[in-house]
Amino acid sequence: MKIAGFDIGGANTDLAVVEFDDQGNIINIRTDFKYFPMWLKKDELGSALLSLLGNDLEEVEAVGICMTAELVDAYKTKKEGVLDISKKSKDSFNVPVGFIGLNGVLGFDEVTKNPNEIAAANWIATAKIASKIDENCIMIDIGSTTTDIIPIKEGSECAKGRSDLDRLKTGELVYSGTLRTNVAAIVDKVPLDGEFVRVSSELFAITADVHMVLGNIKEEDYICSTPDGAGKSKEDCMRRISRVICGDLDMLSQFDMEKIAMYIYEKQVQKVAEALLEVSKREHLSKVVTTGLGMDVIGAKAAELSGLKWVGMDNFLKKDECVVAPAVGTALMIEELMWKD
Repeated sequence: MKIAGFDIGGANTDLAVVEFDDQGNIINIRTDFKYFPMWLKKDELGSALLSLLGNDLEEVEAVGICMTAELVDAYKTKKEGVLDISKKSKDSFNVPVGFIGLNGVLGFDEVTKNPNEIAAANWIATAKIASKIDENCIMIDIGSTTTDIIPIKEGSECAKGRSDLDRLKTGELVYSGTLRTNVAAIVDKVPLDGEFVRVSSELFAITADVHMVLGNIKEEDYICSTPDGAGKSKEDCMRRISRVICGDLDMLSQFDMEKIAMYIYEKQVQKVAEALLEVSKREHLSKVVTTGLGMDVIGAKAAELSGLKWVGMDNFLKKDECVVAPAVGTALMIEELMWKD
């Protein structure tokens, strides 16, 4: 049996096709993803889902959907976004389609009655995997745009916040990611020649530029658009970062740029660690399970800075599967529901 799980984000849509044997054991996982800016292309969502699924379309027996794309500014409200995304998803397939909600899997009719139940609930699916690694831990999932910090006790997530707004209050959501975060949202000053220089608040550079300069990611990991529409080489990234302090590469050396990038990186880790430690102290949990694109370069570093023990989800999944963990978790939740039925 094959189950497809989709994680429909604002900028990226991820896929995991999980194949199970007759006992519900995982035989194989195929993953894929697509940079798909929903604020520009929401009307093309159905074709994007089918394109990602490809040849597996004829073999999947059910599809699971989790989402965060309802927040993009193409929708006036999250309710409008959820209803549009869920309908386009349901209409794309001729097999049962389930949606990941705060309290489990919902059918389309249930979604129409309570759309906020599935808004930004993809962390529920990821926590399902983390609980298989450690029944008492904090899952930290660092994607391209955000970081989820989810406490798990006795095998079940116990997040205090149930919406993105609430989780921003509780430390369970940090709007900082590996690729798309505006550098000016992380620092207001950077070091240069023994002094600190204030930064401009323009969207000149993003965290993908910082991590490329430092070698934390490869060019093929830089899957989002660049702020200036230019290339993704180290030099391109340094040039964008130089503009953050209204400079250029004629005025600033590679050493300057690497030092500035390292400072921004350290500040990003500190901000994530602050939230992680808040959740750890409140929930009395000291073990961390890291996943996502930034699982090593941000998640593990934040755990170490917080004095917490950590283990990567790649102890359970392959590294590339960790990058799309919500999609994998979605497929697992759909399979469990079918198994019960």
